[in-house]
Amino acid sequence: MSLPVTRLPAAWAPAADTLAGRVVLVTGAYGGLGSAVARAAARAGATVVITGKRKRQLEQLYDAMVAEGLPEPVIHPLDMESATPRDYEALTEGLQRDLGRLDGIVHCATSFVGLTPIAMYKPDAWLRALHVNVSAPFALTQACLPLLTAAPDSAVVFVLDDPELVSRAHWGAYGVSKAALERFVAILHEEHDEGTLRVHALLPAPMRTTLRRLAYFGEDTMQQPTPDATAEAAVWLLGEQAVVARGHMLDLRSA
Repeated sequence: MSLPVTRLPAAWAPAADTLAGRVVLVTGAYGGLGSAVARAAARAGATVVITGKRKRQLEQLYDAMVAEGLPEPVIHPLDMESATPRDYEALTEGLQRDLGRLDGIVHCATSFVGLTPIAMYKPDAWLRALHVNVSAPFALTQACLPLLTAAPDSAVVFVLDDPELVSRAHWGAYGVSKAALERFVAILHEEHDEGTLRVHALLPAPMRTTLRRLAYFGEDTMQQPTPDATAEAAVWLLGEQAVVARGHMLDLRSA
């Protein structure tokens, strides 16, 4: 791993005002981790912008959050696979026009087709994974940089995966993309190691998600914890208290 490692402060928990007044964008928002992050950020006081390629599932998440008494999120459909530079520009223009700011991004969108030997990997699936997992987060972050750097304190959080596992056989483009994403985090941090924008990586512990079920099909995934604890850790990174961890990877695995 190229990033220095940090741990979540003991007994830390988000408060209702941890992200008060902030605008946070969550990609892959209706996925297991994405929906948990959207809820956690809203509970912490943020205005949450939820993105994903399926508008109906974004609407379902919106309805669920409102039914839970959370602040209304802002829906902005965005397909990370097919989005063009103009689509990213339109997103930032909409954020500026409607909300006036952007204080954080959590990149939860991911592409994973299952464990596949390299010899059997379909080229289009390989390219899709590299694009969604690396190129699209780059393009979205780049488009949002003017808003992020204008904020008094902002953070971009990239979700990694256990390098000891995803560098093994059959992890294919997903494993390659997570290694590339870690290097991207390191480079982006070097370019913003001072100033108001912080760059972070988040390494979750095993959790109950669709990706986990697809990768570990022999495991009873229901025995794993929900993504809620990981989502609260993302809230910690989004807030000003995480300035001590800029450029670091927050490792949530057991020590």
